[in-house]
Amino acid sequence: MTHREEAVGRRVWRCVCRALPKAARTCLWLLEIILPVSLAVRLLQYSGLLGAVSGCLAPAFGLIGLPGEAAIVFLTSIFTPLYAPIALITSMPLTVRQLTILSLMCLLSHSLPVECAVQSRTGSTFFGMFALRVTMSFVMAFTVHHLMPHGAFDMPTGLTGSVAVSHTLGDVFVLWLLSSLRIALLFAAIVPALMILHYVLDEFDLLRGLSRRIAPVMDFFGLPRECSFLWLVGNIVGLSYGSAIMMEQLKQDAIARRSCDLLNHHLAVSHSLLEDTIIFAALGAPWLWIILPRLAYAFVVVRLKLLIERLRKQ
Repeated sequence: MTHREEAVGRRVWRCVCRALPKAARTCLWLLEIILPVSLAVRLLQYSGLLGAVSGCLAPAFGLIGLPGEAAIVFLTSIFTPLYAPIALITSMPLTVRQLTILSLMCLLSHSLPVECAVQSRTGSTFFGMFALRVTMSFVMAFTVHHLMPHGAFDMPTGLTGSVAVSHTLGDVFVLWLLSSLRIALLFAAIVPALMILHYVLDEFDLLRGLSRRIAPVMDFFGLPRECSFLWLVGNIVGLSYGSAIMMEQLKQDAIARRSCDLLNHHLAVSHSLLEDTIIFAALGAPWLWIILPRLAYAFVVVRLKLLIERLRKQ
């Protein structure tokens, strides 16, 4: 092994050592959110309240191929981090089709009060981003429901096995413990890997190097080339992180406000393509159906915004 290889190895090991403690804290924080929420859902299922609410909402959500219970997941997603609706999803018997549609809705509309507030400080408006993300959630759900082939996608997901009929409170707690163990193991595998990847990308300054090579991708999506680095950040480490860096660049006049607004419209529909895709794919959603609809509608949204801008100037 050469001296250079040893130096690289030490830097990677340093990234691992920095990432693992943070990953452990993140896993504990996620479980603090997920375990109480998933238990509450199972208790609501047992009491019959969830069934009553679902019955009222079933006709509306049936138009996009989802059961009435999905409305509770979507409403939870709008106001909370993504891991809270994930906890609800793991407590529901869904087909692959239903999981995919509901995953896309949650991917577009989660933590909206926080994320839209952040975007409002980087060239866009709070209510504009809020309305865009909720509206596109339903547009995308309707589209995927009608485009996704029948057959294999109508099979139940692996999540169904953990959702059985609970005749007693004891059954409720046993099923909750089993599903909680599976979720804990899932996060114990995924979160450290993502943290290590994040630190390695930062340590070797790989994001900036990649951003120079994806300028043609920005042209395709209708985004200014100066958005390349922020686009990568938003899709690898998330919208909130991307917006934080965007605010710094705005303060330094390193990027135009209009460019930020265009990027916000894109990221509102398609962000965290790495982390969020891995999580929902692990739950059973086909990863191509999680990625491609978001990229396609992000393209459409930005192109429509550019068209509206041109029409206003005429």
